[in-house]
Amino acid sequence: MTSGAGTRDRWRAVRPLGHRDFRMLFTAVVLSVFAAGMWAVVMVYAVIDTGGGPLALSLVAAANAVGLLACAIPGGIVADRVSRRLVLRAIETVNVLAIASVVVAGWLGALTVPHLTIVSFLLGGGAGFFFPAYSAVLPRILPQAQLLAANGLESAIRPALQQAAGPAAAGILLAALLPAQAAVVILLAHAGALVVLLFLRPEPVAAQGDGHGEPAGEKAEGSAAAGVRGILRDLREAVVFTLRTPWLLWTLLFATLWVLFTVGPETVLLPFVTAERFGDDPRLFGFLLAFFGAGGVVGSLFVSSLPLPRRYLSAMTLVWGFSTLPYIAIGLTQSYAVMAISCALAGFGFSYGNVIWGTLLQRRVPRHMLGRISSLDFFVSLALMPLSMAIAGPVAQVVPLSVIFVVAGIVPFLISFAVLALARMPQDEIAHPLKDD
Repeated sequence: MTSGAGTRDRWRAVRPLGHRDFRMLFTAVVLSVFAAGMWAVVMVYAVIDTGGGPLALSLVAAANAVGLLACAIPGGIVADRVSRRLVLRAIETVNVLAIASVVVAGWLGALTVPHLTIVSFLLGGGAGFFFPAYSAVLPRILPQAQLLAANGLESAIRPALQQAAGPAAAGILLAALLPAQAAVVILLAHAGALVVLLFLRPEPVAAQGDGHGEPAGEKAEGSAAAGVRGILRDLREAVVFTLRTPWLLWTLLFATLWVLFTVGPETVLLPFVTAERFGDDPRLFGFLLAFFGAGGVVGSLFVSSLPLPRRYLSAMTLVWGFSTLPYIAIGLTQSYAVMAISCALAGFGFSYGNVIWGTLLQRRVPRHMLGRISSLDFFVSLALMPLSMAIAGPVAQVVPLSVIFVVAGIVPFLISFAVLALARMPQDEIAHPLKDD
């Protein structure tokens, strides 16, 4: 490798920031993700402030997942048919209105669990539209060689803000303020994201023969047959592609089971495990989420600062599998330090795999159906999230919390090896090498 190549490698992780539109988009994502991180903690204590317990928190958390799933497929279809920047602006508008309603209701003393459930559903629905639009816009504004780095940046700031800075800030605010008062900061962050998105320029027109299977020009996308028949045709095309692509299909099925076993314990039960073992201080729970985020930042930056692994499917699947083993320690330890380290290790593995996964979608899926495939990714992989959140509380009434976390750690780890073999991932990644240049 020449010295010039070495210099390029040194700045690989931040090179996408040299593009003006990516900087605008990235800034909006930073603000929105920070707001989502704060909401994850504010939501918990808003429910508790209304007198709710694990069952009420399960309801509110599950509503978020239901909204996500309900909007995932429509979000993908819209992302392939409508201006992505318009979609992103509409999402942030809904977020601003939803959080504003929490602030107003809280200050009036009228905040209820049903209200929080509706807001949670709207925020989840916004995420269902956001990810397909965001994933579909990146290959249109960035060179192919910079997609891994862009996904790495997004995957780094997501845990850093959504699981670290956001929850930590919320925990500190909640130690002195009511949940509705802390939500003002969330409202300001979403409003800032909306303002930044107003400066995002129209996407460049795709050049003919771009190598991604996309018709020349953005109008070719939008000229698909309108109405129900056109929508069903779009959806069928994406479903058929997924079913005929083993690495994609089996990864989605693995993600579905991974979510079933881990999301409910982490989202619903971890606050109560923390309170039971270490006290009711909101900062203790917020800092545990911060350790999840810190591990995610390190994992994202680590994988994005290097070339895509030659055995990219094997690396992604196995790291995801190993990332659940720390849940065993979370379930068994009485040490806050051990629990924090375990959260960081889980976050590292989760984000490491996610950076590779997002890059594979953008490089191995035809661009004209990328929004739909991304939405199927959301829908299939998160299909059991509402169930995981909804049953976590009731299951915890009859099964010890330690047992639930041990199962969450072991089962996905074992499934990862089965998926690797069933999808023949080692053979696939050798037959389809991906190079950075």
